Amino acid sequence: MASVQMQNISKSFGDVIAVKEINLTINDGEFFSLLGPSGCGKTTLLRMIAGFYLPTTGHILFNDRDVSSLPPNKRNTAMVFQNYALFPHMTVFDNVAFGLQARKIAKQEIKERVMRSLELVDLSNLENRHVTQLSGGQQQRVALARAIVIEPDILLLDEPLSNLDAKLRRETREEIFRLQRELKITTIYVTHDQEEALSLSDKIALLNKGECQQLGTPYEIYNQPANEFVAHFIGRANLLKGIIRQINENNLLVEINQEFMISVSKYDGFRNGQKVTLAIKPDAILVKKDQAIGKNMFIGKILTKHFNGYLTEYEIKLGNSIVNMIALSDEYGIFGEDEIINVEIAENKINIVGAEEEI
Repeated sequence: MASVQMQNISKSFGDVIAVKEINLTINDGEFFSLLGPSGCGKTTLLRMIAGFYLPTTGHILFNDRDVSSLPPNKRNTAMVFQNYALFPHMTVFDNVAFGLQARKIAKQEIKERVMRSLELVDLSNLENRHVTQLSGGQQQRVALARAIVIEPDILLLDEPLSNLDAKLRRETREEIFRLQRELKITTIYVTHDQEEALSLSDKIALLNKGECQQLGTPYEIYNQPANEFVAHFIGRANLLKGIIRQINENNLLVEINQEFMISVSKYDGFRNGQKVTLAIKPDAILVKKDQAIGKNMFIGKILTKHFNGYLTEYEIKLGNSIVNMIALSDEYGIFGEDEIINVEIAENKINIVGAEEEI
């Protein structure tokens, strides 16, 4: 087991800056996700932790020991790759045993450790099959077994579920979570899938264009976005630009497009006349047939409706603004396109994620 510290880490490839001044601490035994869109630097950062890339500037520490210049075989990490990187001509047993054989472990110990690892990933009795005879999900579990059998201090996973279908992704995700909790191994997980990161992680670092946009727990990242990028990437928040028109003891009133006012739970440090951007999650918006009296009640029109199983997604027009709403299908299935509805926005679920000077 090990803790990981990244101190002012940057990586350049010629004139291209892939990672810029990253400072992160990953605690011993933590499940830590590097999340972000394609090209944001998350895999580059993971490869620097593994030792495949050396940082252009900065230091990487394992348990306070600087490993920045050590080769991969001196770091005691194990990586599960996106494409599994299994040997097709070998059996399951030989694939899992490969790392132990390279370390010249005794044959009897290799057998015991391989069988124990296969049991952990629920592949007992498949050790003599060739990997080409396995399903995608089974191959992924072989890759996991091969990684954990060497008893690494740090487990690195580079988008390990991207080649699986939706059902297998969920099943394998749960398997990875169970395995990590059972082994209590420090795990660093790269993904572009926010649902994976939110459901698996103790901590998340959200990256964009090589920089860390926010570091926090899944709850903090989802409910307290640090800026517009985080708000839009996590949960696809509606971003409405407005101007603060009134500051009360317990709330702010923000004017949107000179059309309507939205009440926001009190924030400190803002002034009348200041431009702000509000982030409103789709699940913070409610629609009703009957008109209700209260804060943030508006008349809207449903433009589009998309059934996604247990959830239904709506596009709603409020004045000249368009917002997205997600709700349980059973509860809101009675509404249809072009229908005029009453909209309520939960005051305590609105975040201010951008602010400019007074106008």
